[in-house]
Amino acid sequence: MRTGAPSGHAGYFHETAFYGSDAGFRDLVVPFLDEGVAHGEPVLVACGAANERLLREAVSDLSGVVFVPRTEQYDRPTEAIIAYRKLFAEYAGAPQIRVVGDVPHPGTGASWDWWARYEAAVNQVFAEFPLWGLCPYDLRTTPAGVLVDVLRTHPHLTGADGGHAANPEYSASWTWPDVAPDPLQAVPPTVVLTDPSPAEARHAVTAAASATRLTGDERDDIVYATSEAVTNALCHGKPPVSVRAWAGRARLVVAVTDRGTGPSSPLAGLVPTTDTTSAGIGLWLTHRTCRDVALVRDDEGYTIRLTVGS
Repeated sequence: MRTGAPSGHAGYFHETAFYGSDAGFRDLVVPFLDEGVAHGEPVLVACGAANERLLREAVSDLSGVVFVPRTEQYDRPTEAIIAYRKLFAEYAGAPQIRVVGDVPHPGTGASWDWWARYEAAVNQVFAEFPLWGLCPYDLRTTPAGVLVDVLRTHPHLTGADGGHAANPEYSASWTWPDVAPDPLQAVPPTVVLTDPSPAEARHAVTAAASATRLTGDERDDIVYATSEAVTNALCHGKPPVSVRAWAGRARLVVAVTDRGTGPSSPLAGLVPTTDTTSAGIGLWLTHRTCRDVALVRDDEGYTIRLTVGS
């Protein structure tokens, strides 16, 4: 039987909480971990160094807690999904798995769009596991727009008093997050194409990349990703299709826009699928190789924005 707030709940119990101090973080998270250890449940922590240190100093029995190394595989949501699913599968047969983790956002120096989609997608992606996931957000560093998306994507809330409640702001339907322009987009693009073939787009982006300090792998990644985005737009979007590129010294941004509405699921690009009407393997591979992939819906239509470099 599952313990705590998810008692009787099937699948993933996805919960968020907010704190404004180190003490507030400990007060929220330590009882969650201690209770899991006391019940003999698998207890996992996937936090940044500062929060991990706070927990190591305060948890009653560290022998019952697995601290997940924050390796590069957790820098992208696609890789995090793969890694977490593999990790959770190691505890097959456990009545409940508890996990607490920091989710990257602009306040920690990360792009938010694909992590906002991650927070929505994992409600489905992890649904097969008896998982209780607590996602605490620091009010000192988390931007207001991120907090709005967090409330939209978490079905449950825990308060500072440790109480648990259904989240009235949660939306079972996906709401597209707001996406800030890349700083490079403040100037005119170096490439502008209308209704190009994938080959024409590849050639134009290859030429733009040659003027940068991108590595060979980064150039290959952005050329491949552009080709896939153009193919998706031509096959599943609405004309016209435009390709724009902005080149910096060590970064390249490519935006592929069509007049359609884009995918209807937050899973698009975060998990592999052969259902190409909602984006398929190609979009997933771009999420695994580009430094950032943003999906934007605005008055222009639907845009896939791809970024490589630094």
